[in-house]
Amino acid sequence: MAETTWFQNKHIVLGVTGGIACYKACELARELGRRGAVVQVVMTESATAFVSPLTFQALTGREVRLSLLDPKAEAGMGHIELARWADLILVAPCTANTLAQLAQGQAPDLLTTLWVAAHCEKAIAPAMNQQMWKHDLAQENLQRLVSSGTHIVGPDSGIQACGDVGSGRMSEPMDIVLTLESALSRGPLAKRKVVITAGPTHEPIDPVRYIANRSSGKMGFALAEAASRLGASVTLIAGPVYLQTPVGVSRIDVETAAEMFEAVHQSLDDTDLFIGAAAVCDMRPSHPSANKLKKSTDDLSHITLTENPDIIQSVANAKNRPKLVVGFAAETDDMLAHATQKLTAKSLDIIIANCVENGQIFGQDDTQATILSSHGDAQVVSGSKSQVAIDILNTLSERLNTRI
Repeated sequence: MAETTWFQNKHIVLGVTGGIACYKACELARELGRRGAVVQVVMTESATAFVSPLTFQALTGREVRLSLLDPKAEAGMGHIELARWADLILVAPCTANTLAQLAQGQAPDLLTTLWVAAHCEKAIAPAMNQQMWKHDLAQENLQRLVSSGTHIVGPDSGIQACGDVGSGRMSEPMDIVLTLESALSRGPLAKRKVVITAGPTHEPIDPVRYIANRSSGKMGFALAEAASRLGASVTLIAGPVYLQTPVGVSRIDVETAAEMFEAVHQSLDDTDLFIGAAAVCDMRPSHPSANKLKKSTDDLSHITLTENPDIIQSVANAKNRPKLVVGFAAETDDMLAHATQKLTAKSLDIIIANCVENGQIFGQDDTQATILSSHGDAQVVSGSKSQVAIDILNTLSERLNTRI
């Protein structure tokens, strides 16, 4: 490429682990090379069952490394040499097994030993069955890596090799390269941890009915994508929505306000910026029925409601409060007055106000928002939700960087 990129002349260790997505690592190696990187492929033993080491050698011009103690390496300590050599270790695909090993600091082979021994940028592109990806232990391992500063790219959703449909597919090579290029180029949110909530919550009445709202989650997802492209490490906590996870974003799915509350506070440590874009139900049925309620009874007309926890206010008042806490206010009348009142009452730094009179904004691709600050200033932004998200994040990064 004519344009100089972060990868130009960088030493990249591309770790390839044993999964069907190994074939994508071939194109990834080529794309990194096109951008000027020196690529050293390290394969696990199981990866060689899917793609021959000779393939990667032909693509990179370098012999693939397989053994922990390479007798041809200086003093037989090849892993230390490579650890010092690397500017970036990228594991793609990263299987559930390797994810667990990296998160736990285990080092049974060359690749995992490099990960532990190296002091450089690190990234993974997860690839596994959708049930494995959703497993609590896999998500715990993921959060450990996020907390240690690892860049997470993907995974994508779709049809998997096993026939299942869901999240777990390795991201496309170009998406991986573009995401890492953005993050490693030191955007305005580089080295920042951002937590964003998005979408509605569903509060069960019985097994077939629930209380909800009209939120589509599009604005929250656009903010997550924008934050990732500006270099942040992003955790997206999403209510029930049908949206694809933005590349480079770590996603946690929840259903109820209580589940969102718990997920938020579990993710809050070391967070620099929290954005509460979710439209959380204010109330929930006090006693959801285990059986479907019948119209012939009075049960449906006598549902007792209980107030849900105020997530954004709890974050603003938390001991581990992020440096910047941002809320949303969807209003049908007196938008600025109500948003300003919420800004003060909930101890927020910034609130983003939308007018949703007659259902406008919800589910649409375009929006208009007013950014209100605790300093008293206001900024109006409009356009596609993707563009508005970039405008919002640029404003927030400026405010955040004044707080160091």
